[in-house]
Amino acid sequence: MAKLKTGRHTGAIKAWRQSEKRASRNRGVRIEIRTAAKEVLTAIEKKDIPQGQKLLAGSASLWDKAAKKGVIHWKTAARKKARLAKRLNSVLAASQPK
Repeated sequence: MAKLKTGRHTGAIKAWRQSEKRASRNRGVRIEIRTAAKEVLTAIEKKDIPQGQKLLAGSASLWDKAAKKGVIHWKTAARKKARLAKRLNSVLAASQPK
């Protein structure tokens, strides 16, 4: 980019650069957490409970980190974690003999 004379819009250009950088970083984090959630759901569908529990812990950690960084809202992270855990627990309860 050519060097600009200092003026009124240089701050806007810097803000745009920063927003592009943050959006790129946030996109990567979102892809990572969604992939982790899909892996948990795949393990649940296969009824692989030990693997699902292990993946759920990792996925929950990623959701929390994303919320801490401000990529997603903390209540969204809590809701997603709770729904994944609920699905895993329902499969676990169904597999338990009565």
